[in-house]
Amino acid sequence: MKSFLSTTKPAVLLTLVFTVLLGGVYPLVVWAGAQAFFSRQANGSLISDPDSTVRGSALLAQHFASETHFHPRPSAAGTGYDASSSSGTNLGPTSRKLADSIQSRVTAYRAVNGLAADTAVPADAVTSSASGLDPHISPANANLQAARVALARGLPIAQVRDLIGQHTDGRSLGVLGDAGVNVLALNRALDASSRQ
Repeated sequence: MKSFLSTTKPAVLLTLVFTVLLGGVYPLVVWAGAQAFFSRQANGSLISDPDSTVRGSALLAQHFASETHFHPRPSAAGTGYDASSSSGTNLGPTSRKLADSIQSRVTAYRAVNGLAADTAVPADAVTSSASGLDPHISPANANLQAARVALARGLPIAQVRDLIGQHTDGRSLGVLGDAGVNVLALNRALDASSRQ
């Protein structure tokens, strides 16, 4: 019995110490550091109105279907853009269902944006991201939508293209990934410019 207690006591003490350190102290230090140095990111990169009304997150796509707004990538997350059901389609490159959905999206994209039947459509305009919540579209996708948005808002296309340029994020570290346009930020800038 004495040997059992002598081996059990350190195990129980170590379990308690590591529970306090790794389950309490470490998360508290990480949280405090994030709040001190990366407060905006740690709190979800929220985008708010001047009156502090939260309109969304710069990290999550939102559904925009109006002709006056830029449209995000298609989404397979829940019923679409549902952050609680983040998911891709999980359809492979040989899937007939995927090929058919892409073809119908290409046709719809050209029709909505008033494009010729032979206009090349960027892949991100007709395929969903792995999460279904990608907040960015390619600059090519944004530029193909620019004429529709400018016409619907009665703005000069040059002004709309300038806004696209202002809301285009470059490659990470200058070499990773591709440039992208944050759709929520761009649409909010459009709304602000239309009010002026």
